[in-house]
Amino acid sequence: MAYVQKNSPFKKQKLSAKAAKDKAERDLAYANGPYKKKRAENQRKRRAAKKNGKDLTGLDYDHTTSSFTSVKNNRGGFGNGTNT
Repeated sequence: MAYVQKNSPFKKQKLSAKAAKDKAERDLAYANGPYKKKRAENQRKRRAAKKNGKDLTGLDYDHTTSSFTSVKNNRGGFGNGTNT
């Protein structure tokens, strides 16, 4: 067993049976949520582009422009910020 620090965020939570069941349901709902579709789309596009010989170093798929853009631009909303 790996050593886990006393105040580590990765230690197992001490939950009651009901709380553990409720948490498991919430976690599953989040894991199967809408963000997963974008992640799956990104994986498909990235694998296809690599197969066609495109160099994707430093690039992320941008769902807004439907193309690969630099990580910096994709995270920053192309200079408009992320709350637009």
